[in-house]
Amino acid sequence: MAKNTQMSNLAVNTEANALAALADGGKMHIFTGSQPGTADTALSGQTLLARVTLGTPAFGSAVAGVLTAEQMTGEEALADGDAAWFRLYKADGTTALWDGTVGTTNANLTVPTTTFITGVFVDCASFTHTVGKYWTDH
Repeated sequence: MAKNTQMSNLAVNTEANALAALADGGKMHIFTGSQPGTADTALSGQTLLARVTLGTPAFGSAVAGVLTAEQMTGEEALADGDAAWFRLYKADGTTALWDGTVGTTNANLTVPTTTFITGVFVDCASFTHTVGKYWTDH
């Protein structure tokens, strides 16, 4: 029989809130290029465009497994390029937590423009992360 896991809101909220606590004061690095296969995969050829610091707490309480970031502090872009993805690190800036997409709509991290220019302030419109409620095995 195929697997068909279905999580309750209590379960996904608990998982999401535990993950959120790891991100308190975290550092988000925004890159050009292809997103690696996993957040454990080393960077290879991507350009670091900008850094963003998450607040403490980093996220409000999860709702149906969805985390929405609290205040984030952007910086000036470090390089010119088109933002494609980010990697979120713990507050130490080196322990990877997760990767996600960057875009102007329908992305994990939404920004007003994905074209970053050196020295121009990076503004993050919103940042969400969803802990999945359903998994199936084909």
